[in-house]
Amino acid sequence: MRHFLGFELGSTRVKAVLIDERFEAVASGAREWENEWRDGYWTYGLDGAFDCLRGAYGDLSAEHKSKYGAAPRVDAIGISAMMHGYLAFDAEGDLLTPFRTWRNTTTGQASRKLTEEFGFYIPQRWSVAHLYQAALNKEPHVGRLRFLTTLAGYVHWKLTGRKAAGVGDASGIMPLGPSGLEYDTAMAHRFRELTGIAPGDVLPDIKPAGEHAGGLTAEGALLLSPSGELEPGIPCCPPEGDAGTGMVATNSVAERTGNISAGTSVFVMTVLEKPLRRHYEEIDVIATPAGKPVAMVHCNNCTSDIDAWVNLFSESLERFGARPDRTALFDVLYAEALKGDPDCGGLFSCNYVSGEHLTGFAEGRPLFARLPGSRFTLANFMRAHLFSSVATLRIGMEILTEKEKVPLDYLTGHGGLFKASGVGQRLVAAALNVPVAVPRTAGEGGAWGIALLAAFMVLGREGESLESFLGERVFARHPAVPVEPSESDVKGFAAYFERYKAGLAAERAAVAHLK
Repeated sequence: MRHFLGFELGSTRVKAVLIDERFEAVASGAREWENEWRDGYWTYGLDGAFDCLRGAYGDLSAEHKSKYGAAPRVDAIGISAMMHGYLAFDAEGDLLTPFRTWRNTTTGQASRKLTEEFGFYIPQRWSVAHLYQAALNKEPHVGRLRFLTTLAGYVHWKLTGRKAAGVGDASGIMPLGPSGLEYDTAMAHRFRELTGIAPGDVLPDIKPAGEHAGGLTAEGALLLSPSGELEPGIPCCPPEGDAGTGMVATNSVAERTGNISAGTSVFVMTVLEKPLRRHYEEIDVIATPAGKPVAMVHCNNCTSDIDAWVNLFSESLERFGARPDRTALFDVLYAEALKGDPDCGGLFSCNYVSGEHLTGFAEGRPLFARLPGSRFTLANFMRAHLFSSVATLRIGMEILTEKEKVPLDYLTGHGGLFKASGVGQRLVAAALNVPVAVPRTAGEGGAWGIALLAAFMVLGREGESLESFLGERVFARHPAVPVEPSESDVKGFAAYFERYKAGLAAERAAVAHLK
């Protein structure tokens, strides 16, 4: 039986998943990692990325040996990572400036100017916005730039020697042309006029789902497994961003389907039947790994503030000699939210750890407040924080569903917010007023999604679309069942949402005065 290995470098965790021909996970491994605030930017150390990849593969291999008595045999590999950001290299392949992640909101000037020049909304997170802002800032390294890529593209390059990006990941670097296999020609020409930099000379080649994108080199194999378990030559599928692998992992690559990914950041993606009538600063237009247009509502902040509070509760318990299991603690606290008042009892939480472009914040200050007469209970506290995690998302979703009338039967959810059984599913359904399904594979996330793309590269039949491969061969046996939002929860969120929007004035004051 053939096996397919997927890695995802997420915002807080690097995960490896091995699946078989039945698309079942047979082993997995993970390592925690965290961004840091350095010299005015959110960043990660790239050496740490490969430390985590090796650790995650080591855990996976150990699990496989324990279960099956042998090291895993791998027939194809895929790399996924957080989209966008700025990884710039010179002619020798040396990093010109520390990795600037999607979380940075430092490119507002570039975003506005490129949106005006292109007639197409360019979010602050996109790689081309980071590059143009560096040019506007007259940063010395720009003149030495020879290659610009994403985190997934960087890891793939180091493993295979190939400078490539999957269609979905490339669509968050700069806009694509009509075929989806090249960067938009007119926009690339205008960018060269503005900067003297030809995007085609410095950006990775675009590869659609199903194509080979190189093989593991001898050096790349040792980067993942210093013991030599992985052999050179293993084929690699195009590297993808977490948005693309989230679509794959939730079977949301066909028209009228949509998914919500909720972890450190939160975003909803809906595959469009027709173009939007106009561009909006709240909505990105990207692509599925197969090239279909997607409307994406992205928020920089989701669960980081909740995680910090859970860590505080864990520390408090430890002072009494308890050693709570982290997963169990999350389950208990999340479940408590279902016992709270529908409107959270008058509590307010703003979860902005970093800036939030959708509401115009360049910086964040996590904030919690209550009225003198509020019902300050644990249940209401947890419910307010869970509602806060998707409240900004609701602002963008109203444009899609009310202004653009994008049809959306239900959303399929995955990510950390949905791990506690039924809680995130029910509260997100209420917040967005749309049914939400959570597949049994929700916990596997993007690592499983990129492993599926590696499998599609090998097992896909001639002429078979990605939509057919997923719908008919991967998900047919275990369809996810949507949960309808309850009337009480919907009304409760609506009341909380009004308080949340009013509370953003307090968040602006906190950013201005708390330094």
